[in-house]
Amino acid sequence: MKLGARVFKTGIAIVIALFLAQLLELPTAVFAGIAAIFAIQPSIYRSYLTIIEQLQGNLIGATVAVVFTLIFGPQLVVVGLAAVIVMIIMLKLGLEKSISLALVTMIAVMEVKGDDFFTFALLRVATILVGVLAAFLVNLVFMPPKYETKLFQAIHQAQDEIIRWTRLAGRQASEHSATKKSLSKVKERLIQIDQLYLLFKEERSYIKKTSTSKARRLVVYRQMITTTRSSYDVLKRLHQFENELINLPEHFRMMIQERLEALLVYHEQLHLKFVGKLKADRDENELHSEFIQRQEVMEIFAKEIALTKEEEEFSAYHLLHVLSSMLNYEEQLEHLDTLITSYQSRFEDEDNALEDEFY
Repeated sequence: MKLGARVFKTGIAIVIALFLAQLLELPTAVFAGIAAIFAIQPSIYRSYLTIIEQLQGNLIGATVAVVFTLIFGPQLVVVGLAAVIVMIIMLKLGLEKSISLALVTMIAVMEVKGDDFFTFALLRVATILVGVLAAFLVNLVFMPPKYETKLFQAIHQAQDEIIRWTRLAGRQASEHSATKKSLSKVKERLIQIDQLYLLFKEERSYIKKTSTSKARRLVVYRQMITTTRSSYDVLKRLHQFENELINLPEHFRMMIQERLEALLVYHEQLHLKFVGKLKADRDENELHSEFIQRQEVMEIFAKEIALTKEEEEFSAYHLLHVLSSMLNYEEQLEHLDTLITSYQSRFEDEDNALEDEFY
C-alpha cells in the first residue's frame, strides 16, 4: 500500500469505529477497529460490496461459533475445527475476501464464556459491524476517489513517454539499454492504467444523464488505452529491429520517420481535442489533411520496396513488421478520433468540465 488517501482514510475509519464502539458502550471496542481495517476499499462501490460480503461473513462466523460452542464447548481444538468449517463455507459461497473478518468474528464469539453467552456474542458481532459501517462512512464522505482524473492523467503521461522515445527511436538516436528500460516501465504503467480503468468503471452514477455520459466516456477511455498500447507496440518494433532500420536506404528511413512524426502529432492533438484544448474550428478532416493518407503511404512503400529489391539485396521482412504496427496504430487513432467527435457532439457541456478537471 502506497502513502495516499487510503492510508489516511484507514486511520480515520479506525478512530471513528473505536469512538462509536465506546459511545455505544460495546465490549472490546478493539474489534471495531480491526473490522474497520478490513473494510477500507479503494472505491465507494467496492466498499459497498465489501459491506455485503462482510455482513454475510460475520453471520457465518458467528453462527458456526455459537453452534460449536454449544455442542463442544470453548476448547482450543474446537476453535481450530470451527475455523476450518468457516473457511470451507466461505470458499464454497465465493466470499474469499471476507474470510479474515469472519474468522475474527468467530474467535471473538467463542472467546466469550459464562451464562450470558448469547448476549455477549451478539454484542461482539455488533461491535464488528460498527467497524465495517464506520469504514463505509469514511469511504463515502472523506476524500472520495476521482478515478477518471487519475485514469486520464495516467494515459496521458504514459503516452507522452512513448511519444518521446518513439521520436528518438525513429531517428535512430536512442540508446538501446535506455529504450529497453523505458519499455519495461511503460509496460508496468499500462497494467496500472487497466486497474484504474476498472476502478473508474465500477463507480456508480445515480443520475441518468450522468450515467449515459459516463458510459460514452468509458468507451472513449477504452479506445484511448487500446491506442496507447498500439503506440507502445510501434516503439517495441522500432527497438526490436533498430539494427535493420539503420541499414535501410536513406529515403526509406526518412519516409518512416516522417510518417511516425505525423502519427505522433495526430495522437497529441487527439488528447488535446478530448479535453477541449484544440481549436473548435479544427475538424477531423483538417487533422487528417496534414499528412498523406494511409493507402497512399502503403502504395509508396510498396513501390519503393519493389525498386529497392531490383537495385540491391534487400529483405522487406523486418520492415513489414514495423509498417504493420504503424498501420494498426493509425487505424486505432482514427477510431479514437471518431469516438471523441461523437462524444463531444452529444455532450458539448462536458468539455469545459473535462478541461478544468484534467489540467
